[in-house]
Amino acid sequence: MTRRWTPFVENIAESTTACLVAMVQGNLLALSATHWIIASRTGFIAGAVASAAILALRTRRRWVLAVVLGILTAAVDYFVHPGGFGPVAAEAIITGAGAATLSLLFGAVIRKPRQRAPRPSGL
Repeated sequence: MTRRWTPFVENIAESTTACLVAMVQGNLLALSATHWIIASRTGFIAGAVASAAILALRTRRRWVLAVVLGILTAAVDYFVHPGGFGPVAAEAIITGAGAATLSLLFGAVIRKPRQRAPRPSGL
């Protein structure tokens, strides 16, 4: 049962983290409750929509998952709150790129232990 929820939780966490970091422009000491609320909203919506889209695509290719999550995170971020720096969509684009990068990195980190784990025998 938990394996079904894992991609959903990962997508939300990656979108939320990317949004938090982009909002404070990397200064994690500037995080406030307001930042957490906005990032949680962005992360939950983007993660849920990305999970549904990924299920519809029926793919497990890591780069496809990252691209879908990045595009949807950027779109949701753009509509959830105004950008804090640069042109109107700059923060949303950076947030989407961050979510895609986190997805790729997290996928690579998770894949290594899974490949090394011994497969159970049929005993």
